[in-house]
Amino acid sequence: MERSAPALPPLSEVIARHGLTPRKSFSQNYLLDPRITARIARAAAPLAGATVIEVGPGPGGLTRALLAEGAKVIAVERDPRFLPALDELAAAYPGRLAVHIADAVGCDLARLTPSRCTIVANLPYQVATVLLLDWLRRSGAIDRMVLMFQKEVAARLVATPSTKAYGRLAVQAQWQCRVEALFDLAPGAFTPPPKVASTVVRLTPRPAPIAPADPAALERVLAAAFGQRRKMLRGALKTLGGDVETLLATAGVVPTARAEELSVVAFCALARAYAASQPPPV
Repeated sequence: MERSAPALPPLSEVIARHGLTPRKSFSQNYLLDPRITARIARAAAPLAGATVIEVGPGPGGLTRALLAEGAKVIAVERDPRFLPALDELAAAYPGRLAVHIADAVGCDLARLTPSRCTIVANLPYQVATVLLLDWLRRSGAIDRMVLMFQKEVAARLVATPSTKAYGRLAVQAQWQCRVEALFDLAPGAFTPPPKVASTVVRLTPRPAPIAPADPAALERVLAAAFGQRRKMLRGALKTLGGDVETLLATAGVVPTARAEELSVVAFCALARAYAASQPPPV
């Protein structure tokens, strides 16, 4: 952590001075406790000299903690009301904070930074899964992600086979990343308090996926398998077309198994078998 962090006014004062009342339509829930924001930033360490992309910085509470840890921050914020407050923070850390007024959904990481990056964010819950799935597709350019999710979504990310929470999201995340649920935050940690608890999750991209598979084939297999998760796979996978019994035999999967029973490695085997069964493109 930098030893000479600039003196900054309390975040509550900044919010009041700029009239930054949280907007429910944007899922704005502020984290004002510097101890919590510092804990989140430290979970993404080492940050000294690192490029960090932060989605939804709002008035800049987490941004302050990231800058204090030595990061260069690229903040993507949809609500232009926050720009004056963030500009003040940028002036306190010259050359260390760039703010883009844009919707993070559909925002290309490569256009934000040509170098590798770390992503740290208190995500808007209505787009958190959409953003994560996009980042997983680009995980080769990401060192780590420290993200706050609704507690129920975090449970799905870290779920293991044969549990109720295990599904497509767990397989897609764990295929490419080591996923850790770090700590929970009660609604009272936020202003205003949301109706649900939150969990901070760290996703560290693997040097290579846990098993080989074509991403598009894996997505199709997961959609079919978990689309009818109560069915045995010999029935659920019929939506893929072709000879399902042969597909399962090739992958070494028991036809009577259900989606929630299969490991990530087993799904990768199914994806490879499915890809191999498809006619070559014309």
